[in-house]
Amino acid sequence: MDDAVSSVPFPRFNPRVLADDGSDLQFCTTCAFSHACLSQGMDKAALMDLHVLVEHVGPYHAGDVLFREGDPFEAIAAVRAGTVKTCVTDRDGHEHVLGFHFPGEVIGLNAIDGHRYPCDAVALDTVMLCRFSFPKISVLAARVPGLQRELFRLLSRDIGRAALLAGDWTADQRVAAFLVGMSRRLAARGFSASHFQLTMARTDIANYLRLAPETVSRVLRRMQDDGLLAVERRAVSLLDRERIEALAAPILRE
Repeated sequence: MDDAVSSVPFPRFNPRVLADDGSDLQFCTTCAFSHACLSQGMDKAALMDLHVLVEHVGPYHAGDVLFREGDPFEAIAAVRAGTVKTCVTDRDGHEHVLGFHFPGEVIGLNAIDGHRYPCDAVALDTVMLCRFSFPKISVLAARVPGLQRELFRLLSRDIGRAALLAGDWTADQRVAAFLVGMSRRLAARGFSASHFQLTMARTDIANYLRLAPETVSRVLRRMQDDGLLAVERRAVSLLDRERIEALAAPILRE
């Protein structure tokens, strides 16, 4: 999405992003299932059935735990506003960051198989969720092909993202891929693609990228010196998209 059209930097609320609750014919733009509604041509009855399943929850605040590893799996949730971190803690008490989830993205899909959440989900800022009972949405998905395909698409996307950083990539490539990936995901939901806040701590970014925090800081500083981006505290501006996307291309496969 062009920044001329969308200039609101994440995580500021954008009336076009945090929309109303939709209508009988259309979900709000942040709903993770709006893609299914619009592209699969859901009829009014099917859309109304899905609307009934939605429970708006929040606000949660920074540090609040949305669910813990081992909790019984009852629902998936779409992030409506804010950022959610998913992570696990090993036996030695060390945290391992699995991912970050932005508006329009779903948390909890990785709990389908074991019937318990396999990780913690933690709010990094003010978070609003749309919660869907999984047993109920499963029944509905069985008779609404568009919804079933959308669930598979969201699950596939999560698996793909988890595998991206498994290669032997350089620190510069990892940081570039993180920033470009975040830019694209935010732009898809109506935020600026070039200006956004890092709502997660540098230590969390480093943990996720499997780098030392000082390495992430050093790479960001070097990219800033080279004119690829500008960083002021947590605010990031991508200045030379062509060069930073070229760095990220081997990981993002584009």
